[in-house]
Amino acid sequence: MSRVQTRVVKEDDADQRLDRWFRQHFPHIPQGRIEKMCRKGEIRVDGGRVKGATRLAAGQEVRIPPLPDSAAPPPDARTRVPDADAKMIRDCVIWKDDHVIAINKPAGLPTQGGSGQTRHVDGLSEALKFGYEDKPRLVHRLDKDTSGVLLLARTRQAAKALTAAMRHKETRKIYWALVAGVPTPYLGEIRFGLVKAAGRGRGGEGEKMIAVHPRDMDDTPGAKRAHTLYATLYRVGSRAAWVAMEPVTGRTHQLRAHMAEIGHPIVGDGKYGGSGQENLGDGWGAQLGGIISKKLHLHARMMRFEHPETRKDITVTAPMPEHMAVSWDTFGWTEDLAAEDPFGAL
Repeated sequence: MSRVQTRVVKEDDADQRLDRWFRQHFPHIPQGRIEKMCRKGEIRVDGGRVKGATRLAAGQEVRIPPLPDSAAPPPDARTRVPDADAKMIRDCVIWKDDHVIAINKPAGLPTQGGSGQTRHVDGLSEALKFGYEDKPRLVHRLDKDTSGVLLLARTRQAAKALTAAMRHKETRKIYWALVAGVPTPYLGEIRFGLVKAAGRGRGGEGEKMIAVHPRDMDDTPGAKRAHTLYATLYRVGSRAAWVAMEPVTGRTHQLRAHMAEIGHPIVGDGKYGGSGQENLGDGWGAQLGGIISKKLHLHARMMRFEHPETRKDITVTAPMPEHMAVSWDTFGWTEDLAAEDPFGAL
C-alpha cells in the first residue's frame, strides 16, 4: 500500500487497543513497526498522536501511513502452531465454555511477543480455537515467569465485557508466593506507588518499577498509585513464608516490587530481590539456597469474574507449577491448607 488511507472504526471494534486493531487489519506488519509508527506520529486517530495501547471508539478515524505490500507467507503457514506446542497449550486449559477459556499459564512462557520472544500465549492461542473461526483474545497479562490463571475471550463481545470488568476492578485475583523472611503484621496492605525506571536495552528490555512512598506521589512524574493486600499463611521459622496476595490495582510488576519494598522479596526474583536484600539462608537476595528452586515462586492461584454472558460468578483455580510444588513439599505444606479466599472477610 503506497498511499495514506483513513479507516473508520466499526462498532464491533470499539474498545479495542489500537495495536491489536492494526494487526487485525494488517497482519503482515509486526508489533515493533506499529509502535514505531505511533512514536513518529505516522498513525493517528482523529488527527491526534496516539500510542499502541490507545483504545478505539466507534466512529473514530484512523490514519494509516503507506505500508509495505505483504510479503508474508500465507496465513495458514504463518500461524500454524507446531504439534508439540499445540498439545502443550491445550493441556494448559483448566476451564472452557463458548465464551471464555482459562489456562494455567506455565512459568517461563510469555503472554505476548516482544524483545525477541517468538513463542508466547498470544501466538499459541491459534491452537485454542476449538472449532471457532478466530483464535481467543487475551484480556489481561501475566509476567513471563509468573504461572497461573490467564483468561482468554472466545468472542469480541466477551473480550469487551471482561476487559471492562478488569478496568473497573470487578474481578478478583489471588496469587500465592514464597517470600524471603516473614512479613509482619501477618495481614496487611501495601500502598506504595510505582514508577517505571528506564530499561537497559534499546527496546526497553530489563525495565524495572521503583516504589514511591505515598507522600511523594504528587512530586514524582509518571508515578501511579498501587495497592496490594497480603496475608502470611505459613512460615518456616524466620527464613521464608507462604504469602497470599490480592492486587487491588494492576500495575506492572506490582506484587514483586511491593513485596521487595517491604523487605520480603519473592523467592527467585532476581530483578527485585538482589544481593542488597539480607537473607539468612545459603543464597543471595531472594534465593533461599539448598534444594529450593531459583525460579520465581509467584503463581496466580485463583481468579473470580462475572461471566460475560450468563452474569454468574465464575471461580477458576490453577494448580501450582512443579518447582513451587516441590518447595511446598519440602516445607511440609499442601495446597488444601490455605483458604480459597483469605481476604473474603475483609
